Amino acid sequence: MNALELLNLVSLGETSKVQFKELLDSETSIAAEMIAMSNSKGGIIIFGVKDKTGEITGLDYEQLQKIGNRIATIATDSIKPQIFVTTESLSVNFEDGHRNVLIVHIEEGFAKPYKDNNGTIWLKQGCDKRKLTDNNELFRLFQQNGNVYIDEIIVPNTSVNDIDKEKVSNYLVEINDEDAEQTETLYRNLNILKNDSLSLGGLLFFSNNPQKYRPAFCIKAVSFFGNDSAGTEYRDSIDIVGTIPEMFTDGMKFFNTSLHHTQQGRNYNSIGVLEISQIALEELLQNALTHRDYSKNAPIRIFIFDSRVEIISPGALPNSQTVDSIKLGNVVVRNNLINTFASKLMKYRGTGTGIRRALKEQSNIEFFNDVDGEQFIVTIPRS
Repeated sequence: MNALELLNLVSLGETSKVQFKELLDSETSIAAEMIAMSNSKGGIIIFGVKDKTGEITGLDYEQLQKIGNRIATIATDSIKPQIFVTTESLSVNFEDGHRNVLIVHIEEGFAKPYKDNNGTIWLKQGCDKRKLTDNNELFRLFQQNGNVYIDEIIVPNTSVNDIDKEKVSNYLVEINDEDAEQTETLYRNLNILKNDSLSLGGLLFFSNNPQKYRPAFCIKAVSFFGNDSAGTEYRDSIDIVGTIPEMFTDGMKFFNTSLHHTQQGRNYNSIGVLEISQIALEELLQNALTHRDYSKNAPIRIFIFDSRVEIISPGALPNSQTVDSIKLGNVVVRNNLINTFASKLMKYRGTGTGIRRALKEQSNIEFFNDVDGEQFIVTIPRS
């Protein structure tokens, strides 16, 4: 970072990834800030800047050394597990002389959740921080770290009686084990059944009524008049329910009935072609169903406007994934069981090429990883 970049950054104020501190007055407070950044998406703390006004007051040589040493001690002794930080000093010239600042870089952690010596877990909340108090949030931190898969947990009150044997039979054919006898032992071996209850992945693929136990795990599909999601008039609005393969099939039907079928240069006697690539829509809808964050009790949303189509998935991209990385085909498996079942029962390979294939078919797709809103939004312009 150079002086001009620093001045531009300071002029924009504090954010969830940028914090100002004039001095290191409280090791407890700084530890909490470092923990919150490690548990979120990382960030920087700039010492020598007033947090209320953004005024660069600067640090002398002794202060630079003292704060740098204390930061290293905090990262090692006051944060569990310890984190590793990097620091840099920067001098900014003003009319009355130069002023030094210390910039502490904190990466997103790979051993979440991080906590202080009292066992408190801190998270970023906009430009502030807060204590973690919700069990679902704690579960998501473990999930981000790869310590647990949400789709492998059991769904309370379910039993073997909720399993649709025909759906299991179809899966057995796909894995070349169609002669296997359907017993509870088989269901356990397939990870459909755990401790006499269905796993979440088992519920979402092999249950006769998944929404009986997880009503929010559906698709809310609306075709609006106009281009405003706050509008009160729509052409069509349905809740798409069932297993993941069934929701995929019905979701594609919604696209096919709600979007135009256009001539696209073909002769008059030809059947119209869907205005947005069918292949692109299949890839994007499958990604939404298989990669969404199932620790969030929320539906997938499909919004069709006059100008665009939006597919909104609960949960931002997992771990350190970015929009650029998924375009390159980088894979981070969030839902292990769901990916396994989908690879046999849907048009899904799980190789990380779906986004690239969608972009090849429909180059104007836009992606937005909404970290603060904890959702992933795909937008496809309409002609």
